[in-house]
Amino acid sequence: MREVSESEVRRLVQEAVERALGPPSDAPPPAARPVAPAPGPAPAPAARPATAAAPRRVAIGSDHGGFALKEVLKRAIGEEMGWEVQDCGTHSDEAVDYPDFAAAVAREVVSGRCALGIVVDAAGIGSAIAANKVPGARCGVCHDDATVLNSREHNDANILSLGARTVHRGAATRMVKLFLTTPFAGGRHARRVQKIMALEQRDG
Repeated sequence: MREVSESEVRRLVQEAVERALGPPSDAPPPAARPVAPAPGPAPAPAARPATAAAPRRVAIGSDHGGFALKEVLKRAIGEEMGWEVQDCGTHSDEAVDYPDFAAAVAREVVSGRCALGIVVDAAGIGSAIAANKVPGARCGVCHDDATVLNSREHNDANILSLGARTVHRGAATRMVKLFLTTPFAGGRHARRVQKIMALEQRDG
């Protein structure tokens, strides 16, 4: 098997990001060319939430450490992407306990009321641990585009955990958009995700 270089990995990640979010704002627009109308209904978009039957609704929650970033992400998801946002709290920067809000987000997702979820605290670790205690939740802590892509394509993560002190707001917003628009790759990864979920019944 040919060894893949680090530069090739970066190029593949960048191409995947541009497929999901479009080219950077300073990139020249592609040349226009005529397209013949295709018979029948238009094809479905390439990037869709993993749970096709679920509504375009996102559950989001944070503790006090993630409150400010949660508010930024709510606007990006609702105003820029057009998704409905279910805010599970907290609603101020007064000190609270992150497991309460991470669990609330996870329950909205596994119930099917929301397609995907976002949890935010200072580091993202505690909320991910708490969310993953809810059966059916697959919450991944991500810190860049590559880990977001992996969490969706390989792990079928249904909740993204972010650290407000480890990811700046611009990157966090981009990562959330990528998370919501990247589909699960299926194939060999489906077998592995099924084994992950089987651990809940075997060892739970």
